[in-house]
Amino acid sequence: MKKTNKIKINIEQIHSCYRKRFGIESSYRMKNICRIRTTTKKPVWRLLFVGISFLLVNIWVKILWKKVSKPRKGGRLVYNKIFSLKQMLSFLNHSIERIFQVETNIYIPKISS
Repeated sequence: MKKTNKIKINIEQIHSCYRKRFGIESSYRMKNICRIRTTTKKPVWRLLFVGISFLLVNIWVKILWKKVSKPRKGGRLVYNKIFSLKQMLSFLNHSIERIFQVETNIYIPKISS
């Protein structure tokens, strides 16, 4: 038991509290990597986009846990450098562009006078 600013608190409690906070901040940082950018003022759309970004982060974590890691003594070894969140988003973006055949060129016909 340590005395911090005249408050008696257990060091393990401080560690546990900050560990939870770090996890929350990390999840928001990752959520912002895959957040859909918008200028809409409608809260329903903005909430939907935030929900989609959290869903994408959770899918990435699940893929890492199931496919890009291996169990070992002392905890699971996760190879997050091999398959980053940005890489997954890039794969997803290319797949969506291929499915929906996104146009990158615009054809403007000549107007005869």
